[in-house]
Amino acid sequence: MDLWPAVAVAALWGATAGVLVPRAAYRLSVEPEQSWRDRCPDGHPIGGWVGRARCADGRAYGPGTAAVSVVTALVCAGLALATGLRPELPVWLLLAPLGVLLTIVDFRVQRLPDVVTLPLAVLALALLGAAAALPEHAGRWGTAFLGALVLGGAYFLLFLVNPNGLGFGDVKLAPGLGAVLGWYGWGTVLLGTFAGFLFGGLYGLALVVLRRAGRRTAIPFGPFLIAGAFVGLMIGAYAA
Repeated sequence: MDLWPAVAVAALWGATAGVLVPRAAYRLSVEPEQSWRDRCPDGHPIGGWVGRARCADGRAYGPGTAAVSVVTALVCAGLALATGLRPELPVWLLLAPLGVLLTIVDFRVQRLPDVVTLPLAVLALALLGAAAALPEHAGRWGTAFLGALVLGGAYFLLFLVNPNGLGFGDVKLAPGLGAVLGWYGWGTVLLGTFAGFLFGGLYGLALVVLRRAGRRTAIPFGPFLIAGAFVGLMIGAYAA
């Protein structure tokens, strides 16, 4: 398969997978003591995980399906364009909808649910292990494993030093990000991590300038860590 058909297939996959994100995002946007939401604000049951969340009376809640599908499609197309036809591309395409899901949930409730973050590193390492067994891959599984350990440990130390500046959900997200960035080497780990902190810092500064937040106002940091990892992964994949 040539590159552009692969990009089109990746975009189609992203659009399809994006249909699963809105209802999951709404159901997972809950307080830490809850696993997920099974009822709408009026108490009507919400079942299933496909499409926008709707309760029994037909009212819809949470993010729109079309917008999320478009964003997920663009993310997957970008990853395909940067990675090409190498065997790690299916790994990025499988993980991308999870990144979109976590981004939406963290923006909505400033929380990264354990049900997604904790399996993320294990899933990333398992899938990359399979990719490493195939010819023409461009990364190293050993560096991905070490990246997960190092980034997870570094974020944990940051959390201990300044618990108000970094949430524990961010700490649990870090091993997964370290695994995907580490696949392309330590330079990619540094680039993706720096980009995440830069994006988060610029967002916080913009809120302060616009007087929508103070210097000590908590902001959702996970989306910017994910965005930074996306940028680092794109550059690392293109340069590999």
